[in-house]
Amino acid sequence: MASSSPELPLKPIPGGYGFPFLGPIKDRYDYFYFQGRDEFFRSRITKYNSTVFHANMPPGPFISSDSRVVVLLDALSFPILFDTTKVEKRNILDGTYMPSLSFTGGIRTCAYLDPSETEHTVLKRLFLSFLASRHDRFIPLFRSSLSEMFVKLEDKLADKNKIADFNSISDAMSFDYVFRLFSDGTPDSTLAADGPGMFDLWLGLQLAPLASIGLPKIFSVFEDLIIHTIPLPFFPVKSRYRKLYKAFYSSSGSFLDEAEKQGIDREKACHNLVFLAGFNAYGGMKVLFPTILKWVGTGGEDLHRKLAEEVRTTVKEEGGLTFSALEKMSLLKSVVYEALRIEPPVPFQYGKAKEDIVIQSHDSCFKIKKGETIFGYQPFATKDPKIFKDSEKFVGDRFVGEEGEKLLKYVYWSNERETVEPTAENKQCPGKNLVVMMGRIIVVEFFLRYDTFTVDVADLALGPAVKFKSLTRATASV
Repeated sequence: MASSSPELPLKPIPGGYGFPFLGPIKDRYDYFYFQGRDEFFRSRITKYNSTVFHANMPPGPFISSDSRVVVLLDALSFPILFDTTKVEKRNILDGTYMPSLSFTGGIRTCAYLDPSETEHTVLKRLFLSFLASRHDRFIPLFRSSLSEMFVKLEDKLADKNKIADFNSISDAMSFDYVFRLFSDGTPDSTLAADGPGMFDLWLGLQLAPLASIGLPKIFSVFEDLIIHTIPLPFFPVKSRYRKLYKAFYSSSGSFLDEAEKQGIDREKACHNLVFLAGFNAYGGMKVLFPTILKWVGTGGEDLHRKLAEEVRTTVKEEGGLTFSALEKMSLLKSVVYEALRIEPPVPFQYGKAKEDIVIQSHDSCFKIKKGETIFGYQPFATKDPKIFKDSEKFVGDRFVGEEGEKLLKYVYWSNERETVEPTAENKQCPGKNLVVMMGRIIVVEFFLRYDTFTVDVADLALGPAVKFKSLTRATASV
């Protein structure tokens, strides 16, 4: 928690919510259609001369009964959202609304539980111990999945007039890896082909109220009525969810057996496993890998040359790609952290004040009242210009060296500081270290194979769209 300082004044939180019902709708239209997400926040920073203010957050009426939040947009105030002694995380994963429990088998999965609830600790401990037991499989399984991805990428480049959609190939690879890592088997050909689409629809129906599908502005009212006004139902994905559930249930005996030993019902454990695999893992990778390749791809040939040299030299010296080799690649590590900083996979964090709290921004202190919902927009907090020089620019070597490593405490993508480790008692992503490792390996594998590459980039509702225009085969091999 950021504590008050005698040098900084305690000020009332600026901003407001407007008239009931109308205020949330106005803010929703500003957010999605009139201003857009970033300008929505940027304009209010300017208006109130503050990175902390009151506003309404989508979806608003009629999905959310209360859209009022305290917005945090700087690196100093944001970490209050990690302090679960001060903020409650119950049913607030998606913000001011919660999707129907039908999407999760009629139960509240671990992500919707507060650490004060006993079940949260039991489930989180299960996840952490399970991931630890699979540690030796992380690298070989991922490299195997990546090898197939590269073959498909090169084939598409050859077939599609030198333009290849990366996202669809990456999604297929991610599903394959997630299923093989979290279960005891491999997906059959039908599940491998259909699985990514099943998870996409399941995710989309839950997260649609927080996004715009990008229709022309003339259709904005139509879009708003369809996806922002009433909750989308479960039935379009019901049969697909059952197929995913059954596939994991029949293939995940070791996980379910361990869950039973810890007193967790097998069905409840399996619904949690599907959520962990589909929402946290696959959903995260769906954004993470295109994001990393977007920023590395647009980083230019000089960055590519330096990465290729570091990757190939280190892998040769270490006798292969190992955990030790990954730790010795300082530029590689910095590049992945920088991608996670500049475009974090999960941009939103929410919590509800358990008591009156005093938070601190760079220039003021503010009192948040007990029961108020707190919202942090992470891309602004991790691009805080008072913390990061050239904060809007991708700087590949930003975190290299002692001074660079000191900035890691301001990287928040995992629902905690990068310098903190996940425990059963916090809400940090249980796969934090796995995510960082995968981000490093995908870059390593690229530069073991290729000297440079070029991409086209566009925005999607969930992360960037990346299309490869060229791949230049490596002129030097390990």
